[in-house]
Amino acid sequence: MTQHPKSTARAQLPAHVLVVEDDAVLGLTIEQALLDAGVARVALSPSTEEALRHLREEQPEAIVLDVHLADRDDGWAIAELVRTLGPDSPRIIFSTGAPQDIPEDIAALGYILEKPYDAAVLIDLLRQPRRRGIMSRLRGALR
Repeated sequence: MTQHPKSTARAQLPAHVLVVEDDAVLGLTIEQALLDAGVARVALSPSTEEALRHLREEQPEAIVLDVHLADRDDGWAIAELVRTLGPDSPRIIFSTGAPQDIPEDIAALGYILEKPYDAAVLIDLLRQPRRRGIMSRLRGALR
């Protein structure tokens, strides 16, 4: 049986992912799926405060962000903060049961997964090449 090499068009999984999710069962499920897929380190934060504390201490390569957390109903505030970190900021994947509630300019910062979703879809998104922001696209067009 012939084995085919893995596609090089897809990026590797990030080594460190922050999961911001207030549903403990869902958070643990996502954590296990990421670890099973090969992510080296997964940090769980059930609240905005804990997520911000984690981001002050270290920077993950990606964030899976529930936008409707129990402590704040605008989890996208974290995305706005992450945006200020510049071009090396973590990739963001929004997780929500109401994607229409995310402001358009915030939604443009990452991918949106509508709950419920299959963990395989999340893994595939994390393997996709990083989205280029508007500033990167403008710089590229001017060159």
